[in-house]
Amino acid sequence: MTKIAILGYGNLGRGVECAIKQNDDMELAYVFTRRDPSSVKVLTDGVKVVSVNDILDHKDEIDVLILCGGSATDLPKQTPEYAKYFNVIDSFDTHAKIPEHFANVDKSAKEGNHIALISVGWDPGMFSLNRVYANSILSDGADYTFWGRGVSQGHSDAIRRIDGVLDARQYTCPVESAVESVRRGEQPELTTRQKHTRECYVVAAEGADKARIEKEIKEMPNYFADYDTTVTFISQEELDKNHKGIPHGGSVIRSGKTGWNLENNHVIEYSLKLDSNPEFTSSVLIAYARAAMRMRAEGMTGCKTVLDVPPAFLSKLSGEELRAHML
Repeated sequence: MTKIAILGYGNLGRGVECAIKQNDDMELAYVFTRRDPSSVKVLTDGVKVVSVNDILDHKDEIDVLILCGGSATDLPKQTPEYAKYFNVIDSFDTHAKIPEHFANVDKSAKEGNHIALISVGWDPGMFSLNRVYANSILSDGADYTFWGRGVSQGHSDAIRRIDGVLDARQYTCPVESAVESVRRGEQPELTTRQKHTRECYVVAAEGADKARIEKEIKEMPNYFADYDTTVTFISQEELDKNHKGIPHGGSVIRSGKTGWNLENNHVIEYSLKLDSNPEFTSSVLIAYARAAMRMRAEGMTGCKTVLDVPPAFLSKLSGEELRAHML
């Protein structure tokens, strides 16, 4: 049994707990929190919730620590710090900063003689694998990634910070005409605006200036200014009824050519349709926790990504079983 500990009991932490229940070679050892431990109620009977201040007291009781904080401020600090003391996994998803994060974590993990897997999830993660596979197979081609239709938690939070907004959900939506063009192998050159739109459902405070709120949303740099954005004002009751879930998904597509004169066209597509973004991400984290233990058993240390993990290490099945039933 692999003994898993969770640091951070939000949507992702609860998803990890559920994923552990579905994998009979895993058990939840501890949940660590920055909150008052008495205020955190977990689903698994008998599992202790412990203050993060006491985490090092339990380092010999844990095989893998799964870090369930955010990429903006939590993981850049937590992953290098805890890689000194534990085998760790995170879902760091700020693509542009992955090389820097990797270097920091690698140094700490090697110093502590541990293994750390970073950026584990679906993008980065499963989508990253499929980009590498497709690029390696179709060397003459073009890559496209489409996200959604799904809830962007970061964009939703950005809207909620606007004065006069009580609650909000934002959906990222692929432009269907662009997706179909890519699927036909046409290799279009697409701008940000041509690939995705943004749908915003906003609950405004009574008496709030809705025109101002809509203008602030649509002109928000780095979030909405580069997209065709629609803003729909709704009641809290309607948002609670129709927009409380956290669905997401998307597609990685590569189209390419083969043949002496590049006369034949091919399209590789990998897609996900997810009812719950955090629960699916959690399931990926658990599979890579299994891989981390196998890699550590072979003497590996330092920082790794999904690109460094043999696929067989993810499965509960033996090599013989995989060859018989999956190959």
